[in-house]
Amino acid sequence: MSDASRRVVITGVGAVTSLGLSAQETWEGMVAGRSGVGYITAFDSALFEVHIASEVHNFKPEEVLGRRQVRRLDRFTQFAVYSAQMAVEDSGLDLPPATDEEADRIGVIVGSGIGGLIEIETQHRRLLEQGPGRISPFMIPKLMVNAASGNISIRFGVKGPNTAVATACASGAHAVGDALRVIQRDEADVMITGGSEAAVTGMGIGGFDAMRAISRRNDDPQGASRPFELDRDGFVMGEGAGILVV
Repeated sequence: MSDASRRVVITGVGAVTSLGLSAQETWEGMVAGRSGVGYITAFDSALFEVHIASEVHNFKPEEVLGRRQVRRLDRFTQFAVYSAQMAVEDSGLDLPPATDEEADRIGVIVGSGIGGLIEIETQHRRLLEQGPGRISPFMIPKLMVNAASGNISIRFGVKGPNTAVATACASGAHAVGDALRVIQRDEADVMITGGSEAAVTGMGIGGFDAMRAISRRNDDPQGASRPFELDRDGFVMGEGAGILVV
């Protein structure tokens, strides 16, 4: 039975953003009024109308995930698992759980608007250049939106409710809301939740620009994100993850 009055609290926070590789670094950057927007380095944007994005720099997932695991995860999943590791450590949770009963009461819900777009582009290029026999067997597991929530549950040995949310820019917020309701319905005691995105790619930038949805303020990257200005001209594409333990 659902109990909407059941109090749910945040006990752990982890983040990987253009402002820093932790929640603390991100918060300090925000307080300082720093912008994470700059010129695109992930690919050559010379032929594009947009040359700016909010990228994560100096990200070294191997330090937490290991080289073998990193090769099997798209960048958006790397962000999510890396952030989840920080959130779990911040919460003080002792994982993996000691018993199956405890594992069944801890779940994961992580949102992503697009999922593994980098992997889709990489394997499509390989298909065209090298043929179907060269497509990676990890392509599908890497590009699925639920790769983030699935790999987090595997890493921490939790077996509670596990799903993914894909509702465009609201994906992460909806995931947190769904996790709240899972606890209120007494389907779990703890949820690892949040959102992750890594779509600063040729198709990602090109597709949103074709919609005239992103800013072309290339001459002022740090002033391009201005959603409440009269002369706004679109959002700025960003990447990163934010994960909570609730």
